[in-house]
Amino acid sequence: MQNSPEDLRKKLLGRKGEELTAQYLKKRGYRVLKRNYKTPYGEADIVALSPDGYTCFVEVKTRTSDEYGLPAEAVTREKRQRYRMMAKHWCAALREEVPIRYDIASVFEGEVEYFENAYI
Repeated sequence: MQNSPEDLRKKLLGRKGEELTAQYLKKRGYRVLKRNYKTPYGEADIVALSPDGYTCFVEVKTRTSDEYGLPAEAVTREKRQRYRMMAKHWCAALREEVPIRYDIASVFEGEVEYFENAYI
């Protein structure tokens, strides 16, 4: 089944938001470890190492309109739970516990608003 033009538009918009967020993080001293990190629990948009040593699992939400709310408001309880499982998967693959933080990047009209420690 082919993607509709709307699906393709959303995918391209999401990729642009992820790229803007990766640039934002790098300018602030983060090291991007993985983009689109795939696990059995889903895909983390960005995994980055913060300047203070946290491995940050970053959910990027990109919107062109606030008709359905701000981007960060779209991170559901289920999505947060999947990110927790992805972080456990990360630690298991490393065979060690590392300090983890869950962040959200809200990209709206080409601007990144970044929420550190957005949830536990």
